[in-house]
Amino acid sequence: MINIKQNKMYRFLVLLTISSTLGLEAWLTLFNNFAVDVVGLEGNHIGIIQSIREIPGFLTFLVVFVLLLLKEHRLSALSIVILGLGMAATGLFPSYYGLVFTTLIMSFGFHYFATTCDSLTLQYFHKETSPWVFGKLSSLAAITNIGAGILIYFTSSLLNFTQIYLLIGCLIMAAGFGGLFQDPTDRDIISQRKKMIFRKKYGLYYFLTFMAGARRQIFMVFAVLLMVQKFHFSVKEVTTLFVINNVMNYFLFPLIGKGIIRFGERKILSIEYFSLIFVFVAYAAAQSKLLIMVLYILDQVFYNLHIAIQTYFQKIGDPEDIAASISVSFTINHIAAVVLPALGGMLWMIDYRIPFIGGAVFSFISLMAVQKIQIQRQNTN
Repeated sequence: MINIKQNKMYRFLVLLTISSTLGLEAWLTLFNNFAVDVVGLEGNHIGIIQSIREIPGFLTFLVVFVLLLLKEHRLSALSIVILGLGMAATGLFPSYYGLVFTTLIMSFGFHYFATTCDSLTLQYFHKETSPWVFGKLSSLAAITNIGAGILIYFTSSLLNFTQIYLLIGCLIMAAGFGGLFQDPTDRDIISQRKKMIFRKKYGLYYFLTFMAGARRQIFMVFAVLLMVQKFHFSVKEVTTLFVINNVMNYFLFPLIGKGIIRFGERKILSIEYFSLIFVFVAYAAAQSKLLIMVLYILDQVFYNLHIAIQTYFQKIGDPEDIAASISVSFTINHIAAVVLPALGGMLWMIDYRIPFIGGAVFSFISLMAVQKIQIQRQNTN
């Protein structure tokens, strides 16, 4: 599916995607234990740091201005170096403000790589190939998540937090520096506009991106909270679900990419949102622990279909708008990350079912919106 020119960019993105995934997963796995057991933080401090972690995602629109100074593939590799630096430094500053500082560094690296990775994928791979590439990269990320857990499991009995952070951070920085010395670019690629871009014809793409961000927050914040607070899931049970999800994702993502190529974005996204209406309603009504486990897995499976939003943009967008538009879309996606957890938390205190009913409503609205997707299918025979 990938020609010789594209192989260089594909290998480049594979290396950096694995590094980025390792960094985020290790950070998420270690954070709570480090924050509580070593730094001695309380819940309010942890909540603030988690909110601060989303700020760089909200500021990804600044990528378009950074590209005035750096080529996009250089920024992508540099972002991995920054992510690794934030990881390596975390254990060296065991204080509240130290965690705030290192979290910001790590998060800027992660979010700026995620933005440039999506942008480079859409620029370098054909409309009939990019869904497969997105699926393959996501599949590799899933298996990396499992590898990160195994790495931490075995090193935690040999090394302290500072040493683990340094080890993983240095590995990530090494990969980032390796990327900096690569040139996977193609001179035939269309030059990108270096300015903020908002176009009326991208309105549906912006809306779907925002709704995807809202749906993601309900899953990340309230689905796990429901399992732990209402159904008293143990750490082992949550970890088991995590492993099952990532194993499934490893096999599912390439199939999702092929599904997008065969059936198109409207059908794939319709399946996602139609299914999620029932998933969120079931979350609100569930009384069985087993049902919650099934819903959690289904929720994750259907969330994986969201890559069709980016491939939809590739088909409607001007080729020179990709980098600027992807950076803006990440900011739009993270608006929900800033607002929904706090608002949903207040509604949770009234009735824990309200956020899930809200998720069902969001899914219905999104289902109606994706019916407006109109793409001229190309003959690829």
